[in-house]
Amino acid sequence: MAEIGKGVTAGKLASNVQKRLSRAQEKVLQKLGKADETRDAAFEEMVANFNKQMTEGTKLQKDLKAYMVAVKTMHEASRRLQDCLADMYEPDWYGKEETDALAEDLDTLWLEYHQNITDQSLLCVDTYLAQFPEIKARIAKRDRKMVDFDSARHHFNSLQKSKKKDEAKIAKPAALLEMAAPSWAQGLISAHQVAQTNLSYNQAEEELGRAQKIFEELNVELQDELPTLWDSRVGVYVNAFQKLANHQEKFHREMGNLTQNLHDIMTKLEEQRELKRDDAAISKKGEGKKSEGANHSESAAVAPKKLGLPPSRPPPRLTPSPDLRQHCADEDEDLVPATTKESTSPTPQGPSWDLWEGQSATEPTPQPVVDQCTEETQSDWNSNDATNQSCPQHSWNDAEAAEAEEAWSHDQDYAAQTYTEPSWDDDDVGQGEWGDEESTVANGSDGELPPGFLYKVKAVHEYTATDGDELELNVGDIVLVLAFDNPDEQDDGWLLGLKESHWLQKKNISAKGVFPENFTQKV
Repeated sequence: MAEIGKGVTAGKLASNVQKRLSRAQEKVLQKLGKADETRDAAFEEMVANFNKQMTEGTKLQKDLKAYMVAVKTMHEASRRLQDCLADMYEPDWYGKEETDALAEDLDTLWLEYHQNITDQSLLCVDTYLAQFPEIKARIAKRDRKMVDFDSARHHFNSLQKSKKKDEAKIAKPAALLEMAAPSWAQGLISAHQVAQTNLSYNQAEEELGRAQKIFEELNVELQDELPTLWDSRVGVYVNAFQKLANHQEKFHREMGNLTQNLHDIMTKLEEQRELKRDDAAISKKGEGKKSEGANHSESAAVAPKKLGLPPSRPPPRLTPSPDLRQHCADEDEDLVPATTKESTSPTPQGPSWDLWEGQSATEPTPQPVVDQCTEETQSDWNSNDATNQSCPQHSWNDAEAAEAEEAWSHDQDYAAQTYTEPSWDDDDVGQGEWGDEESTVANGSDGELPPGFLYKVKAVHEYTATDGDELELNVGDIVLVLAFDNPDEQDDGWLLGLKESHWLQKKNISAKGVFPENFTQKV
């Protein structure tokens, strides 16, 4: 049995070698032009389209795989970035749990996106390209069978041509042989020659028929399949890219939602940070106010910064004249210090009654009863009990009392609205004419001082501004204190001012700002 198997294998091997030799010989003859070649232009065009289609599909498959590698790389990069955020995110920060859940959702989204593209788009292209190797092998087989068909055809044609020549050549020797041979053998010799010639011819014809049949079967099959395969490429491309686009759209939509959630978490975290910073600034200001209140007694001993409301004025004269009321209102405007929020008592306090005595001395018609009231009030002022004392009321008629009451109310309201904070130094108190000083210092009409100037202070502590409307101070800076445009805007313990150096250089108040009072000392 082994010998039989070896014989069969050897026979097949010899047959294959013989076929390859005959094919090589046929191709050489075709290239040399000694043998014609079967050509099919339509089929050759189909083969060219097939090769182009296979090249494009292979490139698409390669690029899709590269895209999948990039998706996987992006997934790893996104995961590392989220892990970094989770490591840096403090447990007490806002949205810690939401951030961790968001990182898990992002990781799941990347995995699903990679898996969907692999299962649908890439798998579709792989299935499409899987049929190309088999068709390519059949095209190569068809080419080999076409060479076999050409070889068999050429062999058969050569036998046909040689048969006619051999018949003429064999006729003469056969005639001589028949003449020499016995009569009974002459017919056998002729029959043998004819049979030998017919055998070679019949074998060549059978070989040609078999080669032609195999070639035509393959040719017909490929001519049916190749156009169908060429047209199928459009559907494959549409299916692959449509699924890819759908998965991309879904992925980016969900990714946009997750990134928006992350943005919202970061925004709220920033808002909380700003809120805590504002609270810290408010607490710092509160501590500054407490410190200013604790140091107020010391700073007041050197140069008092703020005073209480103006004291109560004495009762009006029995017969106040309009000129007298206007004069008193002017004096109140010059003498009454600025109202501050730091005052702890709603009861107003007035300036020294010496000024009232001076003014009373200049009146053309002083009233004794008012002088007596003034003396009592002055004695009460010196004993720090002015608010608990009252002047004796003399006999007024109702009209005079109502007129005096109205004049006093008008003067008090006017003074509360128009007074500015005066300087309480000894030199300022000693000035004889208060009206002249107010017009020069407070208004700054001479051009050497800014409008609304009150007095000068010197910075004894360094202060760093924490807001845009604050004035930054260095030790030794001279500041020109200005009056607030709206007294209600002034905070307790804060002054409005402008550095003297800026005023001397620029001559404008654009750099004015507020600063803590207890960081300065009056000059």
